[in-house]
Formats: sequence, structure tokens, C-alpha cells
Amino acid sequence: MRHLRNLHAPLPQLQTRRTAYPVPWVVDRSAAPHYRIVNTGAQELRGVTVSIAGSSDVRVSSPASVRPGEAVRANVIGEPARDTVLVLRWFPPDGREYLWQISF
Repeated sequence: MRHLRNLHAPLPQLQTRRTAYPVPWVVDRSAAPHYRIVNTGAQELRGVTVSIAGSSDVRVSSPASVRPGEAVRANVIGEPARDTVLVLRWFPPDGREYLWQISF
């Protein structure tokens, strides 16, 4: 009996995963340093905010909610360095919080 190993209970069944949430935004960079971040999804997004991390500043016209086809406008002040990213935050109708980084 010395050669028997301790038996363990079988692993619990893995939970089924939900599909990934597609990012509902597209960045229009055609008029840089003035950027349009367009809601290309099918839902109204609430609590939309834009912040910047890095050595540049940003001016934002960010409405509280953005309907499909509408855009948030962000004007970057100063030349965006490699360390600069915009961070977009929003809440879809299910109430979850999402963050998305936009690199330059």
C-alpha cells in the first residue's frame, strides 16, 4: 500500500466563458491633433470620460452619454510622445465599466 498516492477529487467543471466584448469605438485620426472617437456600436454608452496619461494635455468635449454614430472630441495639446495614451472609460447598458487605451 505504500506505493499508492493520495487521490484527489476531480477538478470542478470549467464555467463557460462569455464571448469577448467588442470595443464599440473607432478613432478618427484624420485631423490630428484633433481626434474624433466615434461610437460604432449599437448601444448608447453612458458615463463616457476621456483622460490622458503621459507628457501631453488634452481638452475634451465629452458628453455624459454617446449614442451610436455620435463622437467624443479630444484635442491633444503638445506633440504626443511615445509615453502618451488616451484612456476612454464608459458604461454600456449592462452597467459594467470598460476602459480602452488609445496610443499615438
